[in-house]
Amino acid sequence: MRQDVDVTPVWMMRQAGRYLPEYRKTRSKAGDFMSLCKSPELACEVTLQPLRRYAFDAAILFSDILTIPDAMGQGLFFETGEGPRFKKVIRTQSDVERLPVISAEKDLSYVMSAVSLIRKELNGSVPLIGFSGSPWTLATYMIEGGGSKDFHRAKAFMYNDRNAMHLLLDKLTDAVIDYLNAQIRAGAQAIQIFDTWGGILTTPGYFEFSLNYMKKIASSLIKEYDGAVIPVILFTKNGGQWLEKIADSAADAIGLDWTTEIGAARQRVGGVCALQGNMDPAILRTSPSVIRKEVGKILENFGEGNGHIFNLGHGITPEVDPDNVSAFVDAVHEISAQYHT
Repeated sequence: MRQDVDVTPVWMMRQAGRYLPEYRKTRSKAGDFMSLCKSPELACEVTLQPLRRYAFDAAILFSDILTIPDAMGQGLFFETGEGPRFKKVIRTQSDVERLPVISAEKDLSYVMSAVSLIRKELNGSVPLIGFSGSPWTLATYMIEGGGSKDFHRAKAFMYNDRNAMHLLLDKLTDAVIDYLNAQIRAGAQAIQIFDTWGGILTTPGYFEFSLNYMKKIASSLIKEYDGAVIPVILFTKNGGQWLEKIADSAADAIGLDWTTEIGAARQRVGGVCALQGNMDPAILRTSPSVIRKEVGKILENFGEGNGHIFNLGHGITPEVDPDNVSAFVDAVHEISAQYHT
């Protein structure tokens, strides 16, 4: 999977987002966030917007990690300044048992239409990355009813009724496999699983309630489609202590947040998986000279050779100056050339 490259490839989590004025204009046109997600034409437009400005090496499907719970009837909506919310929440095993089995081709057809349209518009210029939230991350939102600072409801549900939690995770795992395979058939050329909240778990809890399910997903995805191998990236925020276990899955690459030194990560698992990351998003709120310096540090820390996808350690924030993203992307390409001779 680690092909020879002249420079380190770079893309950015949330690269289609609120920091771009053209995105804000398109979102305003859509009326609200979910209407934007559910319009294949508008989702395609905002996916392509950052590629018109910057020399990113991949497009990332514009969607949301919570589309699966929404399709299950949980009633996803967004409140300004409050993030995602659900009209229905999971509180008991009966709530879990009532969750329907969904078909991604049917119940999330708007996502597949967007994938197909984006792939057509890209016309081979860069690969298209599809994605899903991890089962554990989806479960936390479904139980909490939205985001949380301490996830006390999700953790209490897990500790009080392990069987019910595993039933929920089993249902979500099957849905994620179906969803990601549908994206691949629609045209996604790589897949990332966002385990945003895996890092809130204890080590035994992470293995039991998060990683085991991601391993099942990674091993169940379509490995090759239309003559090309489909790589899988696993990203657990705050998961650096578990790299060896994450590498012992069917993943081709591991996403790192900024709390893990990338050179040390390469020594630990670089022979097994490629690495993606891992600049602190806050650095994009500094200056081009600081950004260039920090990019150089990460590239130097990784060292020579392939197997590195440059990215942020999490998503870009809305306050970032768009010109700083240009400095970021240009620095990666310019500085990294010396490591690929």
